[in-house]
Amino acid sequence: MSSRFLFLLILASAASLRAQTAPSASDPVVPAPPPGGAGATVTMEPFVISDHLDKDRDDIVPALGATQFSISPGQIAAQPLGGDAGFNQVLLRAPSMAQDSDGQLHLRGEHAELQYRINGVLLPEGLSGFGQELDPRFVQSLEVLTGSLPAQYGYRTAGIVDIRTQTGASLPDGGAVTAFGGSHDTERTDLELSGTQGRLSGFVTASVLQNDLGIENPTAATDALHDHTRQAKLFGDADLTLDSTSRLSVMASGSFATFQIPDNPGQAPVFQLAGVPGFDSAGLNENQREDNAYTIVSYQKTAGDFSGQFSAFSRYSLVKFLPDPAGDLIFNGVASRVHQDVDANGFESDMKWSLGATHTLRAGALVTADNANTRTADSVFPVDASGNPTSTIPLLIADDSHKLGWVYGVYAQDEWKPLSGLTINYGARADRSKGYLTESQLSPRLNASYKLGDSTTVHGGYARYFTPPPLELVQPGDLAKFAGTTNAPEVSADAPVRSERSHYFDVGISHDFTPDFSAALDGYDKAATDQLDEGQFGAAPIYAPFNYARGRIYGVELSADYTRKTFSAYVNLARSRAMGTGIISGQYQFSAAELAYIGAHDVHLDHDQSLTGSTGASWHLHGNLAYLDLLYGSGLRSGFANTDHLPEYHPLNIGFEHTFTWTRRRQLKARFDVVNVFDEVYALRDGSGIGVFAPQYGQRRGFYGSTTLLF
Repeated sequence: MSSRFLFLLILASAASLRAQTAPSASDPVVPAPPPGGAGATVTMEPFVISDHLDKDRDDIVPALGATQFSISPGQIAAQPLGGDAGFNQVLLRAPSMAQDSDGQLHLRGEHAELQYRINGVLLPEGLSGFGQELDPRFVQSLEVLTGSLPAQYGYRTAGIVDIRTQTGASLPDGGAVTAFGGSHDTERTDLELSGTQGRLSGFVTASVLQNDLGIENPTAATDALHDHTRQAKLFGDADLTLDSTSRLSVMASGSFATFQIPDNPGQAPVFQLAGVPGFDSAGLNENQREDNAYTIVSYQKTAGDFSGQFSAFSRYSLVKFLPDPAGDLIFNGVASRVHQDVDANGFESDMKWSLGATHTLRAGALVTADNANTRTADSVFPVDASGNPTSTIPLLIADDSHKLGWVYGVYAQDEWKPLSGLTINYGARADRSKGYLTESQLSPRLNASYKLGDSTTVHGGYARYFTPPPLELVQPGDLAKFAGTTNAPEVSADAPVRSERSHYFDVGISHDFTPDFSAALDGYDKAATDQLDEGQFGAAPIYAPFNYARGRIYGVELSADYTRKTFSAYVNLARSRAMGTGIISGQYQFSAAELAYIGAHDVHLDHDQSLTGSTGASWHLHGNLAYLDLLYGSGLRSGFANTDHLPEYHPLNIGFEHTFTWTRRRQLKARFDVVNVFDEVYALRDGSGIGVFAPQYGQRRGFYGSTTLLF
């Protein structure tokens, strides 16, 4: 099915939904609880009830002393490409967020250990790929939480990306259509629809995208070779208000993408293949397909001092890599066809009880079952004892695996306010992971925050973390199958990947210098055993986890923002260090020299970046928006065992948007963005370092324009 046909199908379906949810003058008015819980019934509009229930839901699982950074739709609009940007680019403007290749992000020196929650519900893990499944256009509000997290947050704890989505109740009935395009043959179309019908509200957003910059360029050239991508996304949310204290919500999403793997011209052939006298590396034809879909059904109830949300979820994720059979054999000695998929299903409950003015109890549970499959077909050459090919005719070796894994977790905590301005949150969670290993841990948590007057808040906390490896990425292949071939590892050891266990300390202070200007300073220190990391250890762009025996990550971050009338500005600056010692799992993926060096030295993790920064400013005046935006990175690690680092980079981006308004709702927005204004050439990776396979460069200068019609 072509992306254009898929979009037309989505458009027709969404238009039908819009017609069915158009408001009627006979819609019933839903009663809201009277003030104080007594007296006559007070009628409220559906959007007022929805807002009331949203606030109740947010209070079930609040931040409770964690370091918190907020991103609003207005802030998204004042960043490069606005709502048409990739979701990772939006998050990249948060403090301590470092950019990596393949769309990956690293927060506070961790390897992509981000947990995504949508409307208070954990989004089960999918397979790591190039595509961005989430879309900025469905964001009503976004919080990035990090530091010493309260007990409701387990597993992926480097940061919590907490999203509240747009809903039919939060938006006026109507919609928007956006046409977006520009450099690198970029074309994108977006559709948004929202509406209410009595107690039912709905929101739908859909998009199709194609361009020639699907993955970072392996060369410094302006345009990559063989880098086309096609992507389609659909997200829908429907809320049924049962009464003024409860509702039923359904969220569904699907994303489908194909990627060409960009070519690096000028590579020298390494092996000979029968019947193929020569091969130009500029003509490789590797491709990857990525499918993701999830459904979440939630029931929320507030009754007196009790509030709770109970959710069931299901998610399917697929990554399929298709090699260039001849080219990969000639340049790498192996051509791997890889199919990975995971089907995750589970249940989550979160509850809150208010016990007077000083104590609030919270508790919950999570159960997830992951059904992970990996199927590989590897073409390889036979070799002699010295590693020299004995034939130019390849062998085909199949290596498949399947695993059902379970994760169970429960937590309980108390929010205690013993003094005015002082809040102490203490609790614990118990987790058990059953996959290739069965592991468990009881994890205490403690946070305290204290307001010093009206303008200063200090906080500090401790968290014990338990992080199971991503089951869907663990590849327990049979190494013996590849003995005597060009895919035989130098090292035969392959200990199983273990769960990471760590102690995490965080302390910080925030201060409002004026009503317009505020700043925050935060420091953290993490000590881990079985430190988890991931790397790409072959030509197939599939990541595999492994453990360091010990890990140490620490740093400090400063953030400040200023807003006055029509002008706003922000700056984030972070310094961090992430180290590990000794590889204790997946050793076959490393060379013997690397293993020996890492076993005897503290080495930088490959995603360790000493200095990370972002800054931006925007002006809003008379329907006009102008912004400038700059990212800074001191360079990720490179060289043998990560002993070096890449040069710093600092691309500048600018943009302008004007809104033509006919009525309060009917508007036309015209926008123009320039990405990397000075066409800075900078490398995210140079092909060296632990678990790094290929060089990748940041985007060169690009010009983009869009028009959005609101109706």
